[in-house]
Amino acid sequence: MEFISTRGGAAASAGSAILQGMAKDGGLFVPSSFPIITKEQMDEMLDWDYPRRAAFILKRFLSDYTEEELSEYCAAAYSKFDGDPAPVLKMDEATFLMELFHGPTLAFKDIALTLLPYLIRGARKKAGSDHKTLILVATSGDTGKAALEGFKDVEGTEIIVFYPSEGVSDMQKLQMQTSEGSNVHVVGIEGNFDDAQTAVKSIFKDPEAIRRLDKMGYAFSSANSINWGRLCPQIVYYFSAYLDLVAAGETLLGEPVNFVVPTGNFGNILAGYYARRMGLPIAKLIVASNRNNVLTDFFTTGNYDVNRAFHKTMSPSMDILISSNLERLLFEIGGRDPEYVKSAMRDLEVYGSYTLDFDRMQAEIPEFVAYCSSEEETADAIDNFFDMFDYTLDPHTAVAVSAYYNYLTDTEDETETVILATASPFKFSSDVLRSLTRKEEKDPFRAAKKLASYTMEEIPEQIAALESLPVRHKLVIPKGVIKETVFDLLSSDKG
Repeated sequence: MEFISTRGGAAASAGSAILQGMAKDGGLFVPSSFPIITKEQMDEMLDWDYPRRAAFILKRFLSDYTEEELSEYCAAAYSKFDGDPAPVLKMDEATFLMELFHGPTLAFKDIALTLLPYLIRGARKKAGSDHKTLILVATSGDTGKAALEGFKDVEGTEIIVFYPSEGVSDMQKLQMQTSEGSNVHVVGIEGNFDDAQTAVKSIFKDPEAIRRLDKMGYAFSSANSINWGRLCPQIVYYFSAYLDLVAAGETLLGEPVNFVVPTGNFGNILAGYYARRMGLPIAKLIVASNRNNVLTDFFTTGNYDVNRAFHKTMSPSMDILISSNLERLLFEIGGRDPEYVKSAMRDLEVYGSYTLDFDRMQAEIPEFVAYCSSEEETADAIDNFFDMFDYTLDPHTAVAVSAYYNYLTDTEDETETVILATASPFKFSSDVLRSLTRKEEKDPFRAAKKLASYTMEEIPEQIAALESLPVRHKLVIPKGVIKETVFDLLSSDKG
């Protein structure tokens, strides 16, 4: 299968799209068509394990790779998880949670970022490239550590992660700052995620930066969800959750279900939209946002406007105003017209906003509904869900739970619904503890111990170990010198 740019640039093979990360014209790669997974194929997959399902679905898009390669990559990647990578738990007759935090860094980003290094290494081998791959990452919290873990000491790769120094949880920051690996670099910026993401994307489009890196023996790629190799594996867990429900007798094959997705950069829920395009019976995709509710307004009014206050919340991975993956959805609902996308992206860059042209749209988006949650509503969701189900939510999943119950109030929809649980609550111990007990504990490790005592749960080993690990990465820079820092770090490595 070929991949095309949302802005009309040259097509690329799957491997090339993954290696590039972002199209040369500044657009994002999308598949030239959507393969259909038939009802018969879904029935066949019912008793397969997660790696086998993943290899089968990924092959529909990643035609550069053999079935044997994808099977090998998926088996290796998902062996790093504690059991099933995406187990589905039943809460009540209509409500289910899909836990996506059983990987090495306790966040849903592990699903794709344990696999992406294998895909990049395979693509580089097929291309016969002698360049090293430079992975540039902007993170709002979880992507950074998951990428660092996935790419550490991977031959032929350097990775640089930029994160907002005061915009992630204490545990998220420590996870990144204590990262090991001879090829990893972690840099805090004096700014927010949007600042980091904008700078990283601008480097990908900078001809001079590309020439300088080429001379140094590097080629760009990305571990953010702008990279198709990061987004594609996320499609799998929507199919897997549905198949698990059918296999357990909770729904009949062919009957639609809803998914509720906490999202900031729009990659997680876009993967669900793609699964729907591939034939997965999805009724509604419920977009859950925190106080940074730019997506809620977009799906309610058709206007995307980042000219608003930026809020730091207890769900920092969603503290985003510029949702990069929305460009891919815009491409689809605009009739796959790159000129339509380019016009909207120009408006976003110049004016900070764009509005859907409903007369021009060739595809409706009735499957999306959107809700946002305040900090108080998020805290209440953590508290109430624990009371009802004896289950501890992290703040991002709590935003999704809050959105779901607001949706039920509005619609009384009885469709079986899967809520995506995206991170361990122990990554946000202070906020979760406060939500449950209304008591403050600033020290993250004391908070984790108190949370474990209150909930009768064990602190994950990955969190407990952080207390004794040395901080290896202390660099914090102004947001305006990100590009220069990239070259400084690479030059110091060569020195």
